[in-house]
Amino acid sequence: MLKMAVLVSGGGTNLQAIIDAIESGKITNAEISVVISNNAGAYALKRAEKYGIEARCISPKQYESRQAFNEALLAALQSYQVDLVVLAGCLVVIPEIMVKAYPNRIINIHPALIPSFCGTGYYGLKVHEAVLARGVKVTGATVHFVDEGTDTGPIILQKAVEVKEDDTPEVLQRRVMEQAEWVIMPQAIDLIANDRIQVVDGIVRRK
Repeated sequence: MLKMAVLVSGGGTNLQAIIDAIESGKITNAEISVVISNNAGAYALKRAEKYGIEARCISPKQYESRQAFNEALLAALQSYQVDLVVLAGCLVVIPEIMVKAYPNRIINIHPALIPSFCGTGYYGLKVHEAVLARGVKVTGATVHFVDEGTDTGPIILQKAVEVKEDDTPEVLQRRVMEQAEWVIMPQAIDLIANDRIQVVDGIVRRK
């Protein structure tokens, strides 16, 4: 059984998609051991508690330095002996010590088709604002492993979403979540939980 920690910062809609997929059997051989947020007021923590999942807040504000926070976050993950760390709307920069401790065992969902509209500064609504500003016709979402770079790790799954002429950033964000993010994140977790992918020379291959 794959044990997961889900890291969140806000409402937790991707967390909910993961919980729903576990309950419906779309994700097999996996369970959420803990949900951790850097934000004590994150609604995602309430979602976790509703389903009897341990919910914790570990915030940089609680520590005298970023290094102390990074070490505390890593120690918390290791205390639950998790096999996979899932970033589901987590706005914390993942420290190098965590990446090294969990090589190809941290996954992230990005609201665009990497390598487009990714990297430093491209997160949340800013991604969709940039997509609309460029007149892009197709966007989507990407699930990828996390490495030392920003949105540079091996790509696991991608799903395209149409951009419509009358879209606002908010409308497009919702469509990308519904049609792509909430679909491919559970799919990626199921693949990993059932040992159906491997990383070869920086590229994800299906087994």
